[in-house]
Amino acid sequence: MNFSKKAEQIAASITLEITAKASEMKANGLDVIGFGAGEPDFNTPKNIRDAAISAIENGYTKYTPVSGIKELKIAICDKFKRDNNLSYSIQNVIVSTGAKQCLSDIFSALLNPGDEVIMSSPYWVTYPELVKLNDGVSVIIDTTEENHFKFSVEDLKNAYTDKAKAILLNSPSNPTGAVYTEDELRAIAEFAKEKDLFIVSDEIYEKLIYDGEKHVSIASLSEDAFNRTVVINGMSKSYAMTGWRLGYAASGSTKFIKLMSNIQAHTTSNANSITQYASVEALNGSQHDLHSMVKEFEKRRNYMIKKVNSIHGIHCSTPKGAFYVMINISELFGKTINGVKITDSVEFSKELLNQSRVAVVPGAGFGSDKYVRLSYATSMDNIVKGLDKIEEFIGKLN
Repeated sequence: MNFSKKAEQIAASITLEITAKASEMKANGLDVIGFGAGEPDFNTPKNIRDAAISAIENGYTKYTPVSGIKELKIAICDKFKRDNNLSYSIQNVIVSTGAKQCLSDIFSALLNPGDEVIMSSPYWVTYPELVKLNDGVSVIIDTTEENHFKFSVEDLKNAYTDKAKAILLNSPSNPTGAVYTEDELRAIAEFAKEKDLFIVSDEIYEKLIYDGEKHVSIASLSEDAFNRTVVINGMSKSYAMTGWRLGYAASGSTKFIKLMSNIQAHTTSNANSITQYASVEALNGSQHDLHSMVKEFEKRRNYMIKKVNSIHGIHCSTPKGAFYVMINISELFGKTINGVKITDSVEFSKELLNQSRVAVVPGAGFGSDKYVRLSYATSMDNIVKGLDKIEEFIGKLN
């Protein structure tokens, strides 16, 4: 049988593969420490859960408008004004089944065959695959620890061709935790203006930021940046609502949002109605649980960084946001354990899981094979135990 050539070119998600393998081992009674999943380990706050129950009891279980209920769009507009100094009308906003679907809608509405999207590596595993699915081409800028995993305007100039259509920005970043400063964003916005490029700004981790850093939305920096930027956000990370599946996007162009809505109408239609009503409460209600979660994440991050940098053969820089640490394991390449040579991040991750029952995500899936990604969205007990196991594993390498 012949299947779609495009579909056959799409890579499986390494993140989900590792999580699935670790879950299988746990189901078989093995004690596995998982650093793979990209979701908070906290429960959804009670006020949000209560709002969902109320929505069910009041019969808000029917189809909604494709682009989202009015109450939620108003809450989203209020959030953008309050948090990001961005003024959108409800016609500038679309609600989707997760931020991932927002991105899919965006690239479907934006790209023609051969259009190039400039992005940085390490990147979230889904970015290049979504570009590929929509007949685009990913142009990758390799970033370094020394530059805090951020690209510069000089990097953009080197990556630019006349086929470029958009710059993809993710700040705070998955998987690096990189946070762009206002000055860095201004320079990127000016480059986009000069080359007439769209800006796709994924800001889903905006609330998970540390060390007194400030999140700045690139769309807020000028009228031009506002008009050429589509901002993506969602409920999953900030409000521990990963399974609820709700993301949203906003653009200065109502035409762009209309195109996205037309596409969504023929794919998934509206996001879950109950989740939409719960999300109104998440955005408008108490933020106490969010602030408590951020404090705990920062505490875990600080421990992880200190411990990792005390282990001989690996090291990491300090991420400013999200809940991930990229660990450089390149000094371990060529070493062996039980006759198996560690040649890359995939082999390291496989052997660490098989022999020490610790699940990490290989950097190869993020376009940076020298690293593995650890999530600190797990308990401090797991972090302490898991890092001790990693240290013990590395100590056995010859």
